[in-house]
Amino acid sequence: MTKTETLQLDDEVAVDLAGHHDEVLDAIRERAGCDVNLRGNELTLSGDDWAVDRGQQLVTELIEISKAGTPLTPQVVQVVEVGAGLRSNVPLPHTGTGSGSTSARTERGAPAAAPSSPEPIPEAVAVNRAPAQRREAQQQHSKPKSQAGHRNTFPSTEPRAEGERPNAKSVFTDVVLTHRGKSIGPRTAGQKNYVDTIRENSITFGIGPAGTGKTYLAMALAVEALVERRVARIVLCRPAVEAGEKLGFLPGSLLDKVDPYLRPLYDALYDMMDPDRLTTCMEQGIIEVAPLAFMRGRTLNDAFVVLDEAQNTTPEQMQMFLTRLGFGSKMVVTGDPTQIDLQRGQTSGLNDINVILRNIEDIGFAQFDQSDVQRHRLVQRIVAAYQTRKESQDEAAGA
Repeated sequence: MTKTETLQLDDEVAVDLAGHHDEVLDAIRERAGCDVNLRGNELTLSGDDWAVDRGQQLVTELIEISKAGTPLTPQVVQVVEVGAGLRSNVPLPHTGTGSGSTSARTERGAPAAAPSSPEPIPEAVAVNRAPAQRREAQQQHSKPKSQAGHRNTFPSTEPRAEGERPNAKSVFTDVVLTHRGKSIGPRTAGQKNYVDTIRENSITFGIGPAGTGKTYLAMALAVEALVERRVARIVLCRPAVEAGEKLGFLPGSLLDKVDPYLRPLYDALYDMMDPDRLTTCMEQGIIEVAPLAFMRGRTLNDAFVVLDEAQNTTPEQMQMFLTRLGFGSKMVVTGDPTQIDLQRGQTSGLNDINVILRNIEDIGFAQFDQSDVQRHRLVQRIVAAYQTRKESQDEAAGA
């Protein structure tokens, strides 16, 4: 059965829906599987019943996003399609708090190919905060008990059922931080899921390929927490494993020697804070960027702590780091298991945590895939190619 549906659009929405050289309409046609034609303010969808229904649902959500102030692009169409559950072979993100809290995606098939020419999604224009009405029982269950004088004051989000996708509109209206007119927030459903998981848990593990915003979004949440005085300081650290025993041959003090390995963290901070204020905060110890080795023996209270490149930690280092957590603090651990630089024979601490810590209350997991990559479009394809090769090797090893 075939059918035709016609939608009347506002002037601004019609222009936005067309996109540059009809790129948004082309993306809708490709993902809905029906003919989509725009004449003036009239949008017509025609084709098989299921395809037209699919296209109408997709367009309806895009109209809401456009009215909220987010410009439409092909990548917005992709995220809306995933968030609306229109693509059956897309892995589902999970979010939860409490025992066994996870936000890992459950594989239901091979990830669909990325659009041929994705573009960066324009920054969101509104702030999405936690709903005023939260489930009191869920809030009490998900928040850690604190000593007197210490209270978890981080904003939360309305809990979603396991397997439920983030609402597509909420992806684009969640602004974590705004600096110099630039809004920083999630750009994919996976990133939105990650941000929500950090807000809901004291410790969060963000695991996935390079370019998915794991570290950048965690640091944005850290700066936001500092600005809003929910924490007293920020601690950012990385293992300097690439240096090995060659550190002693580099000029300068120990901090000078490890500085190149911490430079990406500095770069991200300069995107989020004014240089003068950042310098002052670092001089006063409010923001600390240090090698992982400097964490031993410390207790980090009222702090937002981020461990980057965690795949290059040993199990002993990972245990040492996680036990630094103090009262009123949050920890975010990020890493890519496919980019381990440890010496041959050494086990990565990131590979153990999924089994050891999976069922502990107030610990969350967020899994990214190539659809969350926000770099050059070739990066998505490179990540997918390496993932395919790894899966083939795993199958051969298990045969």
